[in-house]
Amino acid sequence: MNTTPAPSALAVRDPWGLVPSIGNLDAYISAVNRMPMLSAEEEGELARRLQQQGDVQAAGKLVLSHLRLVVSISRQYLGYGLPQGDLIQEGNVGLMKAVKRFDPDQGVRLVSYAMHWIKAEIHDYILRNWRMVKVATTKAQRKLFFNLRSMKQGLKDQAADHETFRNTLTPDEVEVVARQLNVKPEEVVEMETRLSGGDVALEPQTEDGEESYAPIAYLADDRHEPTRVLEARARDHQSGDGITQALEVLDARSRRIVEERWLKVNDDSSGGMTLHELAAEYGVSAERIRQIEVAALKKMRKALEAA
Repeated sequence: MNTTPAPSALAVRDPWGLVPSIGNLDAYISAVNRMPMLSAEEEGELARRLQQQGDVQAAGKLVLSHLRLVVSISRQYLGYGLPQGDLIQEGNVGLMKAVKRFDPDQGVRLVSYAMHWIKAEIHDYILRNWRMVKVATTKAQRKLFFNLRSMKQGLKDQAADHETFRNTLTPDEVEVVARQLNVKPEEVVEMETRLSGGDVALEPQTEDGEESYAPIAYLADDRHEPTRVLEARARDHQSGDGITQALEVLDARSRRIVEERWLKVNDDSSGGMTLHELAAEYGVSAERIRQIEVAALKKMRKALEAA
């Protein structure tokens, strides 16, 4: 499934018609970085005009001046394998929600207030689109993707001293995972790094004026923030017990097709059965097996969302 954004992918759900629709991602980023930033006085005046008069033009200026913040925050989530254009699109939705609810009399700048809304919208998008994650391109990598988080949790539970357990796998633990899933240790390390979402590219601060800022000034290490901890637990549940529970809603044939196509762990590196092998076994076409697979995954996604 190709998740590369179409030319109109950056045309966000924008009820005000404020955010520019630019097909090329590099051109879009270049354009938003040229948007003028607002002083505290200008920001307060525009926010009051929106709050008191419903001034859409004022809202537009607030949104446009903070689009670069969305671009910067979106870079934190590139490790999930989703297109940056889609992440920016969802972040822009969060920014518009923040602008709509922003109260300038609370003594907080919009850039600080909007970060919560931008991240919340991006987080929701990632959790909704777990099936679209493109970090796994081979059957062996798909097995690794679906099992790595739950296996890490199992290794943690087996540790004699939980206080010494690290978020990253030790070399010995990497070998254990690689051996059980029949993949190379390097692939385990790469997948763990990509799933951690730790690659962050930040814009440098170009001037020292009081009103100027770079996103790095507002992006703190929030790995131990309660919301992030809960999100990590939710992801671990979905990729472990959640998958098991979602499989239970399927009929026997659909379940076997999903297990063979996505979750099979064999002694060799061949993975599960192909569409044609399953088609021959059930006496139907490969296209019919694909349709059953798509319907089953859709049903599993609904079960995960309802959990």
